[in-house]
Amino acid sequence: MQPIFETNRLLVCPRTLMDTGACMAMDGDPEVTRFVTGPWSNPVAHRAFIEQRTRGPYPPGQGYWTVRHRGDAGSFIGWVLLIPADTIGPEVEIGWRLRRSAWGRGFATEAARLLIVHAFTTLNLPEVIAEIDPDNAGSLRVAEKLGLRPSGVVQRHGRPALRCTLMAREYETMQHCAHGAGAARETG
Repeated sequence: MQPIFETNRLLVCPRTLMDTGACMAMDGDPEVTRFVTGPWSNPVAHRAFIEQRTRGPYPPGQGYWTVRHRGDAGSFIGWVLLIPADTIGPEVEIGWRLRRSAWGRGFATEAARLLIVHAFTTLNLPEVIAEIDPDNAGSLRVAEKLGLRPSGVVQRHGRPALRCTLMAREYETMQHCAHGAGAARETG
């Protein structure tokens, strides 16, 4: 089961099939999917892709979460994920995608940080990875803020991707050095 997370600004809850339309609308913005390969131009394949990714199956505590404004359960900012890399693993990947209107406001970092904490404190994962297009400066900044560091280049769907990694021991060191971390709580 996936937990529900809250911050002062966000509600981050397990994604459901009811979020499919909002995901499709977000992906319909070519700037949002500029660095991501997928079936964005084929509505039938796009819907099937989102629904399959929403359903999983994923290991306990992993999956996709929808990011909403706290206090507005009908809002849709985007999503974050913590799943086996390319859905097969063995590595566990963290990712995020937000509507363009939500960019530059710290929402991706805020929501993904909840999953980092969950990955290391609840799931006891040894590491978390993100594979990011090297030209995607926004996502690379988010990864850096989360503590993920470049660890190599991999091929992802025929394109190079920068693999960024955060090991559990590095996370523990970051936690010991952190001062005044924002309030976050798990509610599910």
